Amino acid sequence: MSIHPGTHADDLPPHLRATLKRAERLEYWNIFWTITIVIVMGLVLGQSQTMKTAWIEDTLGLVPPIAFLVAARMERKGKRSRKFPFGFERVNGLGFFLAAVALAATGALLLWDSTMTLIKAEHASVGSIELFGRDIWLGWLMIGAQVYAMIPPMIIGRKELPLAEELADKLLHTDALMNKANWMTGAAGVAGIVGLGLGWWWADSVAAAIISFDILHDGMKAIRSSTAELVDGTPRALASAEISKEAEALEAALKQRYPDATIRLRETGRLIRAEVHGCLPDEPFDVNGHWPGKPQRNWRLAQISFVPASATEAGDV
Repeated sequence: MSIHPGTHADDLPPHLRATLKRAERLEYWNIFWTITIVIVMGLVLGQSQTMKTAWIEDTLGLVPPIAFLVAARMERKGKRSRKFPFGFERVNGLGFFLAAVALAATGALLLWDSTMTLIKAEHASVGSIELFGRDIWLGWLMIGAQVYAMIPPMIIGRKELPLAEELADKLLHTDALMNKANWMTGAAGVAGIVGLGLGWWWADSVAAAIISFDILHDGMKAIRSSTAELVDGTPRALASAEISKEAEALEAALKQRYPDATIRLRETGRLIRAEVHGCLPDEPFDVNGHWPGKPQRNWRLAQISFVPASATEAGDV
């Protein structure tokens, strides 16, 4: 059995490989700023349920960029072998699934914790600390930390979105949306702290529950999309579990070209693979000529397999 020793990244167009490297550099910055946020938030946690939940969410923010960097390295360095004849083109999808499970599980646990705190009517308090010889209400520092925690993710998230769309990278896209929407967590956190300062004991737990629900929602949405890829479902959109427009257009084009055939599409990482059941290919055959979208996106169609009516004549193109 002869295996071409290249990597998945070797098959990508040069401009995509450059984009992948830019995304990696951005994720290293993402990790750096997230660590600073975790440290700042950790210094002013106090007894606030909101702050603890927001701190855990910020810590969880390290999972997607780390998973992306590991997957990207395996795509670039992992060579095809007898044990892995297709290389590691699906490793990005695996990282996406693991990050989604971690998010959903943590969101569920935090939501349960904040709900039980509300049911038990546990009262949290925010005290004062001495700073520069003066007593300062800790809530002001908490609010400052929450505002700081909103700024880097919003900037990084906006920079990640176009890279994720160009790479058709769901893991990077999910990280971008989480970062970009981080202002919701910050706003909920500030509201909870202000509520405590006004004597509303329940405001802290309500804000924590809102943040927890947001984490759970992101995790469940990501699980639906990542699971579809792992079980060879039709390619999904970047931002949802719905079938992607590119997949719908490709299926329609193949159906028009081979009207008597059954078309099956699946996604392996960034790539789309098609099976045409019930006919043989045209002569001469060109894979790129079957792509219905923009020419610069034809790299997504990696393979078309033809399975004729007679099972003994199956062929791959």
